[in-house]
Order: sequence, then C-alpha cells, then structure tokens
Amino acid sequence: MAHTRVLAERVIPGEGLAWDAARIVAANVLMIVCAQIAIPLPWSPVPLTGQTFGVMFVAVLLGARRGALALTLYLVEGAMGLPVFQPFGAPGALRLIGPTAGYLWAYPVAAFLTGWLVERVGRASALRLAAALVPGQALIFASGWAWLVAVVGMNAQPAFLIGVAPFLLGDVIKMALVVAGTKSLDKVQAD
Repeated sequence: MAHTRVLAERVIPGEGLAWDAARIVAANVLMIVCAQIAIPLPWSPVPLTGQTFGVMFVAVLLGARRGALALTLYLVEGAMGLPVFQPFGAPGALRLIGPTAGYLWAYPVAAFLTGWLVERVGRASALRLAAALVPGQALIFASGWAWLVAVVGMNAQPAFLIGVAPFLLGDVIKMALVVAGTKSLDKVQAD
C-alpha cells in the first residue's frame, strides 16, 4: 500500500464516499468520547477537557477538509441538543453562545489548519508533526480568549488567566499524546 499523508485512509482503507463517511463518523465518535473527559475548574467557566486532544487527533487522522467536516458535524450535533459537548454548561445550541463558545467555534477551523499543515509537512518526524499541531492549538486558545473578552465582557488579562493559562501545560501534554498516538498508528500500519 502506498504511503498516504492522511492516516485515516491507512487505518480504515477503502475508497469512495461511503469510506469517507465511515472515517468521519469514526472521528466524530472519537471527538464525543474526548469531550466526555471533563473536569470543572471552580475559578473558570472553562473546564479542563479532552476536546482539544480530539480536535488535533481528528485533524491528523483525517486531514484538512474531512477534519473540518467532522468537527462541523460535532457542532451541529451539539446545537441540535445531542449530548456531544463536555457535560458542564448550558444545553444544546446555548453552548454555542456561552462562555466556551469561542473555543467550540474554532474547532473546525483549527482542524482544517492542522490537517492542512500535516498534509504538507507529513508525519515522518515527531518534531514536524508537533510543529503542525501548534498553530491549530493556538487558534483555539486565541478564539476562546477573544470570545471571553469580546462577548462575555471580561478584561483581557483576567480572560487570559482563566481561559488560557490554566490549560497551556495540559495542552502541551495532549499534543505529545497526539504525536505518540500518531506514531503508534504509523508503526502498526507499517507492520
């Protein structure tokens, strides 16, 4: 099998719309599971979750277009009231205008950006893969922080201190886990 830059094509082999749909559904389920890993932080309206891990891993697995589509599907499901978002906060579509909405709205764009970078730099080097994850993660943080400032009405520094700073180390760890998971899948697929 020829090496492809989109890992999901190697993990779930096959061509055509049905196979693409299967990959997107599998990524969507992964994202939902990641969202259920959540710890509320008493000083912040933003909980610690597995969602950003899910976004980055989906982007690496599916690439730019399919990754963005999977994350858009995730937002649509949440807006319809399906229990896909992390379990703390307003239900359904209200989540998309609440204090964590800036992060959520960034997910499809971050998945596209990260997937696009991975498609171009590849996954051969752990360092290159990690570098491809950083802009997408930064976009999620920037969007969440900007939402807290512009929509929620917080001042910039407090918004940073409760909406970005507590999550930086955890997201570095999540990115390392994405790199490790990707390298493991690459190794299994090479065998």
